[in-house]
Amino acid sequence: MSQRYTIVDAFTPRPFAGNPAAVLVLPEPREAAWMQLVAREFNLSETAFLVQRPEGFDLRWFTPEVEVELCGHATLASAHTLWELGVLPPGETARFHTQSGVLLARRDGEWIELDFPARIQQPCDPPAGLVEALGVTPRYVGRWHDDWLLELESEEEVREARPDHTRLGTVGVRGAMITAAASTEGLDFVSRFFVPGAGIAEDPVTGSAHCCLTPYWVGRLGKAEMTAFQASARGGVLRVRQDGERVRIGGQAVTVAQGELLV
Repeated sequence: MSQRYTIVDAFTPRPFAGNPAAVLVLPEPREAAWMQLVAREFNLSETAFLVQRPEGFDLRWFTPEVEVELCGHATLASAHTLWELGVLPPGETARFHTQSGVLLARRDGEWIELDFPARIQQPCDPPAGLVEALGVTPRYVGRWHDDWLLELESEEEVREARPDHTRLGTVGVRGAMITAAASTEGLDFVSRFFVPGAGIAEDPVTGSAHCCLTPYWVGRLGKAEMTAFQASARGGVLRVRQDGERVRIGGQAVTVAQGELLV
């Protein structure tokens, strides 16, 4: 039996930018080993698998190497796909049941707003080798579980950082985000995210990282709503705001491919 798939570029209004994700709406649950093989076949930073249930959809995300507990861009891509295929009416909120609880996605014109949990980092000394592997000089270092946040002095430093990915993979961290206040007009902060613990050298645009970045920059800039840019080679724009213990993350999406998986 064949299985339809959609590939969506998330956090961008134009093809071949943002972060690509494959989305598969399954007729029934499949075993994790099969989903991992499919994710390895697509070889994108994440592949999303959905199964409809009476009160929404079960949603799981896989990188080519591991299953992850939270993924923003593939959730945005999933909601976009459900509306585009007519599985959900255009005005209906997408409700996802995940390892990180219930996540919501709502349409707001050409944008999609995700409702995600806030992640509050705490100041912490960096692990040995992290700063050297990233090749940066941080003004602040914080930690949320196995993800690290390093604030740099300038947007230029974030954009020009050239991490040693081989060395970074030996440090023993899941992920590391570098960030700075923006100097580009129309932006509030910029970031990049490296995820050696999930087999991703640099993630193009990371919704889940903004669960941590948003509360951090709310505290630093004192703004209720902000526009962020993830400065990878593909790049992507996010509209973010904190709402108590939740973070609202807005982005656009565009379908770039559809097809059938034959096995």
